[in-house]
Amino acid sequence: MRKSPAVHAEGRIRPVESSAMKILRVLAAGCLAAPLIASAVTEVPVPADAASAPPVSLSARKVYEQARSQLLQIRTVLKGRASQTSVGSGFVVSKEGHIITNFHVVSEVALEPANHDLVYVTADGREAKLDILMLDVLHDLALVKPAAPAKGEASPKEAPAWDALSFRPQKQALAQGERMYSLGNPLDVGFAVIEGNYNGLVERSFYPQIFFSGALSAGMSGGPALDQEGRVIGVNVARRVDGEQVSFLVPANFATALLERGRSAPPMKGTAHAEMTRQLMEHQQVLTDRFIEQGWKSATHPRYRVPVPPDRFMRCWGASHQSRTGGLDYEDSQCVMDTRIFVGQYTTGAISLRHQSYDGTKLGTMRFAARHAASFRNENFRRLGGEHMTKPQCHENFITHDKLPMRAVVCMRAYKKLPQLYDVAVLVATLDQSQAGVQGRFDAQGVSFPNAMRLTQAYLDAYGMLKQ
Repeated sequence: MRKSPAVHAEGRIRPVESSAMKILRVLAAGCLAAPLIASAVTEVPVPADAASAPPVSLSARKVYEQARSQLLQIRTVLKGRASQTSVGSGFVVSKEGHIITNFHVVSEVALEPANHDLVYVTADGREAKLDILMLDVLHDLALVKPAAPAKGEASPKEAPAWDALSFRPQKQALAQGERMYSLGNPLDVGFAVIEGNYNGLVERSFYPQIFFSGALSAGMSGGPALDQEGRVIGVNVARRVDGEQVSFLVPANFATALLERGRSAPPMKGTAHAEMTRQLMEHQQVLTDRFIEQGWKSATHPRYRVPVPPDRFMRCWGASHQSRTGGLDYEDSQCVMDTRIFVGQYTTGAISLRHQSYDGTKLGTMRFAARHAASFRNENFRRLGGEHMTKPQCHENFITHDKLPMRAVVCMRAYKKLPQLYDVAVLVATLDQSQAGVQGRFDAQGVSFPNAMRLTQAYLDAYGMLKQ
């Protein structure tokens, strides 16, 4: 299929992450952690006032001073070398020293514990190692805690009590426009507070996210967002790269739930792939059920029934392309999810669809057939993170559904370190007209084999002829 930049939505959201620059480019939901690479700062320009913004009001200054002792920088360092590979932020949430941050901030340690260590640095420069206790991959959260003394090291007679931030009670709902204060360590230049506003929850997000009108920067991932009384109402997680002061927070209730589940948990041992797989299996089941249950829009093409989902947790765009030289005319439609699950060096757990309607009456039958076939062959099944997956296995067939003859190709490939999870892609081309037709594509990432088959069947069954 032809690919029109007018309908491509990927790359618009970037997490506030702490991993390397290539990860920031991969994520469609922009992480805000800061890579420790000199070129990273120039690759994603950040206005000077956003990178190290000082408090802009007395309220912001008060909030920052009250929370300064609970605010931490979270560093990933190479094991045995003390060279940091990425930085993010975190904050203390219990007297025992439990700390909340983002999963993508600690992902290198969670996925490659033999090569990395995790440390925290306080605002006054104290530093110590951290253990990962529990992960919430679906909401990009992690619960960590200062590591116990190693063998041979003296243990304190009495563990010190930590000064912890409190959470705003859920019954106290946030009001549209309410002031918020996001804290973190942007671009590893120092601790800062960013003042902004609450603008409700993000529309059409699969999981709830807060729309924060503040200029979050790389390195602030995992930092807290506070109300005017210094209570936690969210966790920094992402920003839009195609807009100004459009940022996103994980609602605080997911952080409190993670704290309660993991308060007494022992440190994680080994890699987190098994735990990630368990959570992704839950996600793909909910995603598949919701996607199939929502059905399809009507009146999507004058001749065919063409699958286009409702705008519930997906965003759809369209565009028309008229040839100026008497060639092929076509229209685009594309639907994508903003929500994608970060799993290391790539994302998964999303569904996307697109189709193109072709009109080749200006070309004639033979030229249209050649262009139509070439467009179908133009498709491929490569995507970022492909080195972590097996080669695709494809099956092609000619089918008829609801009196509409079609050519269909179904391709699947498996995740190497996330067993039971697959990517599936479905290509369709209508064959009932000699000078016009539709080509469609459906992609689901990170689904089980049974759900891949359910989604494929639902997509193919959505095509058909309209009664003329």
